[in-house]
Amino acid sequence: MRFSEIRNHLSKFRVGIAGAGGLGSNCAVALARCGVGTLVVTDFDIVEEANLNRQFYFADQLGMEKILALKQNIERINPEIKMIVHKIMLNSKNVPEIYKGCDVIVEAFDRADMKEMLIETVQTMMPGIPLVVGSGMAGWGKNELIKYRKIDDLLYVCGDETTEVSEEVPPMAPRVGIVSHMQANVVIDILMKKR
Repeated sequence: MRFSEIRNHLSKFRVGIAGAGGLGSNCAVALARCGVGTLVVTDFDIVEEANLNRQFYFADQLGMEKILALKQNIERINPEIKMIVHKIMLNSKNVPEIYKGCDVIVEAFDRADMKEMLIETVQTMMPGIPLVVGSGMAGWGKNELIKYRKIDDLLYVCGDETTEVSEEVPPMAPRVGIVSHMQANVVIDILMKKR
């Protein structure tokens, strides 16, 4: 299949991304480059200098809302992508409304409690919607531990599932990038099988 055909197929779909940090910003860029038609991205944070080591932002965007900076960056990559952005803290009540109509949702949170909330909300209140989560991407090296696992027909996990972020094991661009692109690859695989 030619890239033009792939891009045409992907342009029909809407993907939700919960979080616009290391996982979310890099996954969104990968999906935009492949031609996914609509991205719905939610985050409430601003771009800080500490983010530049792993997130798809630039020094001249410091202080900007992440969702607006990401929208700006994606418009430069592929102006045909429709970006719907929300500056809001997600919770079990607003997730179904914000991601209504999405064909797949990507979890891109830092906090375990937020990951758990999103998984439970999507599985109970949005039946039939695939969810791609990231777990275990801090530090460097250990490429052989990064993997993809299909939990069931609708839940996928990317990462080593063990490495937690800490002062001694910070999140860094290579492993965060690998996991975020792995998430994007899973999304593309799901969407390419849809008709």
